[in-house]
This record gives sequence, C-alpha cells and structure tokens, in this order.
Amino acid sequence: MKNIVNYFFRGLLFVFPVVATLYIIIAAVQWSNTVFNDLLYQWLGVDIPGLGIITVFFAVSLIGYLFSRAFVKPVVGYFDRFMAKVPLVKIIYTALKELTEAFVGDKKRFNKPVIADFNQAEGNTVKRIGFITQTDLANLGLTDMVAVYCPHSYNFSGNLYLVPKKAVTPVELSSADVMKYVVSAGVTKLKN
Repeated sequence: MKNIVNYFFRGLLFVFPVVATLYIIIAAVQWSNTVFNDLLYQWLGVDIPGLGIITVFFAVSLIGYLFSRAFVKPVVGYFDRFMAKVPLVKIIYTALKELTEAFVGDKKRFNKPVIADFNQAEGNTVKRIGFITQTDLANLGLTDMVAVYCPHSYNFSGNLYLVPKKAVTPVELSSADVMKYVVSAGVTKLKN
C-alpha cells in the first residue's frame, strides 16, 4: 500500500501541474470568449473569433506588469510564504514556481549551456548537451562537481546529472537556441 501511495504522489507531481495549467488556460479562454463576444454582439452585433485568446494574453500580461511593480511585491511575498507552509500544496506550488522562474523569471536557471563529457576517463566520445543549474554543490559534499540538466527531445522532461567541473565545456551560443536544438532532437539549426 505504501508503494501505491508513493506512486500516486509521484504521478500527481507530474500530472497536476500539466492538467491544472491546461485547465486554467482553456477555462479562461472559453470564459472570455463567451463574456466578451456576448458583450460585443449585444453592443455592436459583431462576433470576433479568437477574442478569448487575445483577451487572456493581454490579461496575463497585465497581471505580470502589476506583479512586477514595487507596491505589489510585499503581497506576493506574503502569498509565497503562505503557500510554502501549506502541506502538500507547498510541494506543488514551489515546484511549479521554481520551474516557471527557471525559464522566464528573473532567476533564469537555463542560461549556461554546456557540453558534458560523461565518459571522459574512458575516452568515449559520446557527449550530452545540457544546462548548468547549480555551480556550487558543497552542501552535497561535492566541491568539484556541478549540476547539469539535460532536457529530453520532444518531451517535457530531462535528467539531472552531477558532473565533474573539468568534464563540462561552455557553449558560446544563446540559451534559447541551445534549448531549441536539444528539444527538437538536433533538427533546428544552431546560429553562430
């Protein structure tokens, strides 16, 4: 029974963020399509397809603008601290928040593309493209290692490896181009 519960929570950690995000976006688009198209039809007799998507885009952008203002930051900080104390919710909320910030926040984590040589000692020439996510692993007792995240192609997943610093070579390309290259399984052309 304990294993089943563990599997349930592992599955929940994967399924919930994806389903919740899709549900919120679909619900917001459907709601705004209904409300704004009904209003426009009543006032002007016009039905505009896609108005919900446009409305949601601008609404989320407005929320992003407001939340980046100094007067809102204390409220956001209080909310984050509150969510970090709620059992079970804190696991999901903090994981989603940190993952989102890793891609689009002020604390971007996928900004150091590298080529990691996992078989350096054996002379193997197979290498992986990834991103350094942590340069200091002293808290794990690994002072000469870095954390390298290697995303999977055509998938929303990846692996985290702890690699010796000497086995990591920085890539002098933009992080966005390297991420597109990896996610597209090497189909996308890299720009110099």
